[in-house]
Amino acid sequence: MKKLILLAVMALVVLACGVPKTVIQSKKVMKGSWSLDTINYDQPGKYNISLLDDGSSDCFEGSTWRFIPNNNSGVYTIKNNDCLTGDRNFIFTIAEIDQATSLYDFLLKPTVKQGSANKAEKTGYRLRLSQLGESSMQWQQTVMVDNKPFTFNMNFTKIEE
Repeated sequence: MKKLILLAVMALVVLACGVPKTVIQSKKVMKGSWSLDTINYDQPGKYNISLLDDGSSDCFEGSTWRFIPNNNSGVYTIKNNDCLTGDRNFIFTIAEIDQATSLYDFLLKPTVKQGSANKAEKTGYRLRLSQLGESSMQWQQTVMVDNKPFTFNMNFTKIEE
């Protein structure tokens, strides 16, 4: 009897510590290639922002992103010839926030080579994965500007392969 109770407790611990089903499903939907089509703001105007400490929003619009969820890695490619073009590797994690609203935190960290974390690199970017569907995805980030929240949205579409 004691062994049965111990086995049941161990099974509950394993199930409780596992990755939430909705996160696993989200990674399956994210898998593949995406185009970052537009970046817009919650306030009217033209803004000079630097995304991921890599380039302006003009550099990122039109970039392609590939997500490989089995090892939480990916690569994005800047294509705008007015910017530093080429591939950039990253690792990512999705952490569930609220199952009722399906909103997630999304952590993206640059890496030197694909699929491996650069242990010396401490920089990461936390974004809100505010919308994820079979053909579209949106990331949001809110920053404080003049002591007021300022939100920008990165809008992606899935690229058919």
